[in-house]
Amino acid sequence: MGSMDHFSFGWLTPLLSYAMACAGAALGLRCTLRALSATGASRRNWLLTAAAAIGSGIWMMHFVAMFGFTVDGTALRYDVPLTVLSLLVAVAVVGLGVFVVGYGRHRGRSLLLGGLITGVGVAGMHYLGMAAVRMHGELRYQAGTVALSVLIAVGAATAALWAAVTIRNAYAAAAAALVMGVAVSCMHYTGMAAVHVHLEPARTGLGGATPLEFVFPLAVGLGSFLFLTSAFVALSPTAQEHAAYREAGELAVEELGRAA
Repeated sequence: MGSMDHFSFGWLTPLLSYAMACAGAALGLRCTLRALSATGASRRNWLLTAAAAIGSGIWMMHFVAMFGFTVDGTALRYDVPLTVLSLLVAVAVVGLGVFVVGYGRHRGRSLLLGGLITGVGVAGMHYLGMAAVRMHGELRYQAGTVALSVLIAVGAATAALWAAVTIRNAYAAAAAALVMGVAVSCMHYTGMAAVHVHLEPARTGLGGATPLEFVFPLAVGLGSFLFLTSAFVALSPTAQEHAAYREAGELAVEELGRAA
């Protein structure tokens, strides 16, 4: 059995991965809140943005944390199609969860169903990402610890969706994003605690790409997406601000009419 190290760069990768999870959660919660106060195509677009933010943030959390994962006796590579698929799964399933909440008529049932879908999707992304790992050996899992990681993912997703539809205060929303980051990180490292590596004699070269060749550039791209989207959301007026601008414009027209 191979000796594993989840913290080969010390606390750098856990802290960076936690920051990625928090950034995605904060932006996603903000976009979901905007969606709930919008209608029509605007609501749909905000929910799509929320799904992309939360899904990509969780994906980056996983793969930034994986930079610190090493196994004695073998190099590690990543299957590119499976890695990309894990990102798409994260965004798609989170999107399904936020749409259930965004359009559900019964808030309680929508939260439970949305949290279940999103949590299972987050866990699926994690284990699909692990399936993309290539090494001279194989990964095996403890079923009980895997089940615990899925429960943590479902609980974290449900709590995040509840926060998105309940919290209106900016400070409370920031606190909810920090808690969501902790929950996602706990899910990841619980899932990693279920892993056991069984090495095999190296007979052939490893396929796939190294993290620096593929995962790092993709993570940088997604990080830029989160930054730019955060700037857009911060500068975009809320529904209340739109109403205030419209009311101010109507008053200005009335005053001009009286003056004429």
